[in-house]
Amino acid sequence: MDRVLSYLTFNTRQFHELTMRARVVLSQLPLSLTVILILVGGALFHPDLFASRTFLIGVALQAVLLALCFLVPWDRLPHASFLIIPLLDFIPIGLMRYGAGTVITGVGLLTVFPVIWLAASGLYPRAVLTAGFLAALGIVWVPVFVTDAAVTSQSLTQSVLLPFIMLAIGVTIRVMTASMMAQQDVVEEKDRELQQLLEESARRERLLDTVVNSVDIGLIAVDERGRPLLTNRKLEQFRALAGTASDTAEEDLRIFQQDGTSPMPENRRPTRRAAEGQVFSDYLLWWGELPDQRVLSTSSRLMTNQDGTREGSVVTFNDVTELVRALNAKDEFVATVSHELRTPLTAIRGYLELLTGIPDLEPEVASGLEVVSRNSERLHKLVVDLLSTAEGTPEIRPVPTDFTSLVRERVRAAQERNGNPLVRFEDLAGRDLVALCDAPRICQVLDNLLSNAVKYSPAGGRVTVTAAEVDGAVECSVTDEGSGMSAEELRGVFSKFFRTSAARNAAIPGVGLGLAISKAIVERHGGTICCRSVEGQGSTFTFRLPLARAEQDQELQAQEY
Repeated sequence: MDRVLSYLTFNTRQFHELTMRARVVLSQLPLSLTVILILVGGALFHPDLFASRTFLIGVALQAVLLALCFLVPWDRLPHASFLIIPLLDFIPIGLMRYGAGTVITGVGLLTVFPVIWLAASGLYPRAVLTAGFLAALGIVWVPVFVTDAAVTSQSLTQSVLLPFIMLAIGVTIRVMTASMMAQQDVVEEKDRELQQLLEESARRERLLDTVVNSVDIGLIAVDERGRPLLTNRKLEQFRALAGTASDTAEEDLRIFQQDGTSPMPENRRPTRRAAEGQVFSDYLLWWGELPDQRVLSTSSRLMTNQDGTREGSVVTFNDVTELVRALNAKDEFVATVSHELRTPLTAIRGYLELLTGIPDLEPEVASGLEVVSRNSERLHKLVVDLLSTAEGTPEIRPVPTDFTSLVRERVRAAQERNGNPLVRFEDLAGRDLVALCDAPRICQVLDNLLSNAVKYSPAGGRVTVTAAEVDGAVECSVTDEGSGMSAEELRGVFSKFFRTSAARNAAIPGVGLGLAISKAIVERHGGTICCRSVEGQGSTFTFRLPLARAEQDQELQAQEY
């Protein structure tokens, strides 16, 4: 029924979206149009039809009902009040059927329109089906009883099939309507859910837009092909700083390397790297030209769907110009102070060697010189560490190196320097390990790790050093049974000037530069370094170095001969 009425409205609007008055008029209109067709057919082919007063009264009543559909304010009345129209339709239909007599047969079939209307309304299904059946039966039987003709079984059963047909049509329409209404309820429920999702999505989009434009960090999201999906105002400001306009393409931006003058290659620019699926953090870039040049720290993270497939990347840009300037100033200060300290320290160590070489020194003097010598060595190591930190990235000259001998040499040196007799050393280095490394630098790494293992084992215990070939690389581990670290401390163990709470509480000497320097040296070799630790159970520091190839190993053997 809805579909038929939708066609009558030329599909411009859904039937249930119309006003109640429009729906009532459109529901009555098919019957009225059919009556008009009967009138036109009667005028053309059966003019004697209009001689029947009963037929004309039925037509007039039908016109009145159509007028009521237009005039009654159905929207203000109770919802079910419109059912009065299809119920009243049976009266003019009965009059027209009786008046038409044998001139035009089948007029009684007009009852199908009010029956369909009643069944399709969805209201009071049993009542309206019963009413439709009884009204159709009344159209057939009332004329039999009101005329002078004798009432016989033949006259009563002559047209009794009509009400049963109408009942069957009504039941069919009711079943179809119930199914369509159930489907409509489901669709409307889905529509409400969809509207809620759309509203929630719009709210989240507004929230996201507000957040990304409120933070003081540039941001861009790109899809898996590198096409921009989202940017914020801060990034547009950064782009304007390094380009002629805020929408300048990244390959055309004035982005430089650390020296501030060498252009950054396209394949190393952040958005290009992110589009290729690379993940990076604290990647420094120098944007724009002096004197307005700024240093930006960039980071990239992947966007994945529920299946873990990459859908793109998000790149952030943070202005760290002032921080970089402060770090440079600090490094310059540290370098200057370290150089100034090294000159008098060299003189002190030289004179100490002369004094300790004098024979027959008084025991008190010899003991005092030993204390001075030990502390000057500590001060010398501190100055060396400070200078290494100030120099930045260490210079590496890797050559094939007998790593087994190197490890055993540093373990022996650590045993000789060991001031804690409760600490025992265990060397488990494998044989014939050849690493591609800078031996003096790796000695510095091993010395730092062994020194820390001794310092952080105040109660004694064992320091174990292992070295072996693992996954095509040389892996070395230094394990102690000392105080260990918490999970929070473990995250910052390789940071500059990092000190654990146990070290501070126990007044263990050091400034927290050794591990940071060791990490820089290992990574400059193309290796990795990590730490595993359990609080109260000790720590294990493990680093990996490239394994020398066969031809490099032969070169080392030739050098030994």
